Amino acid sequence: MIDHRKALDLLAAADTRRTARRRFLKVAGGGTLALGGVSLLSGCFDSGGSDAPNPTPTPTPTPAAVTDSDILNLALNLEYLEAQFYLYAVNGSGLAANLTASGTGTAGGSVTGGAKVDFSGDALVGAYAREIAADEAAHVAFLRAALGSAAIAMPNINISGDASGAFTAAARAAGVIGASDTFNPYSSPENFLLGAYLFEDVGVTAYKGAAPLLSSKVFLEAAAGILAAEAYHAGLVRTVLYAKGIATPALVTAAGKISDARDALDQGGDTDQGLTGTNGAANLVPADADAIVYSRNSRQVHNIVYLNATGANQNGGGFFPNGTNNPNATLRVGLP
Repeated sequence: MIDHRKALDLLAAADTRRTARRRFLKVAGGGTLALGGVSLLSGCFDSGGSDAPNPTPTPTPTPAAVTDSDILNLALNLEYLEAQFYLYAVNGSGLAANLTASGTGTAGGSVTGGAKVDFSGDALVGAYAREIAADEAAHVAFLRAALGSAAIAMPNINISGDASGAFTAAARAAGVIGASDTFNPYSSPENFLLGAYLFEDVGVTAYKGAAPLLSSKVFLEAAAGILAAEAYHAGLVRTVLYAKGIATPALVTAAGKISDARDALDQGGDTDQGLTGTNGAANLVPADADAIVYSRNSRQVHNIVYLNATGANQNGGGFFPNGTNNPNATLRVGLP
């Protein structure tokens, strides 16, 4: 297990070095400070040759640096969400209190909704669900241990399948159901898979986007391992949905609508991909022409889990009704 005290000491030293490098690049001409200096010098004389200096412009505040703990806490928010969804689907109950209540931010978050799925008619999906649930719970425990006193507590989470729940809101927005219909991911193995599909690709792309920003090699190795596990989960969900979609094409269609909705929510262009390509062939690995999975930044991830299509509400909504507990939730973690 990672000694979180040593890891956070490494993190602090790495942050100091990174800040120094950024300061050097800006002064040397690679950043906004150097450009601002050139602009100020050129503005010391007006077009008429007057030597009266123009007023010094008010400097733009420099945003706080994104730290490794910020990045891992963003991941922990998502792990709380996924763990609660899968554990409720498998057991009818969620994470133990000792894995949710303590930590920074708003403590003692609650879970709205969640129910046990009847997997008796589909033993394969039930087996997958149980394994993924155990993995997600382990990810929560691992990240909390690695972050130590910097770990966030679980925020309020909505995984309800009723008419006013986050899943119904997401399904309505995607056009999977009608404006007055309800989507319950716990009502069948197929609906459970669609609920899992909504989350899994988001987790993979979030880890992919955040990993290059980690300074600590200890944390980077851990994040790479979790990313690999999440990619296995996403691959399982996509594969089983595609296989079931051979007999029930509506499942593939629904997955495609969810992908389109994620694109609309993250406002990052047409990057998300459904279960089939433009030629109708299977598309089980959503990747670019080089077979590299794309990235999402923090703002894009929050827009999806908040169901925030307009980008106007940065404080919460959807699956996190009161927002995440990430201290730098609105920073663009993952992409420039």
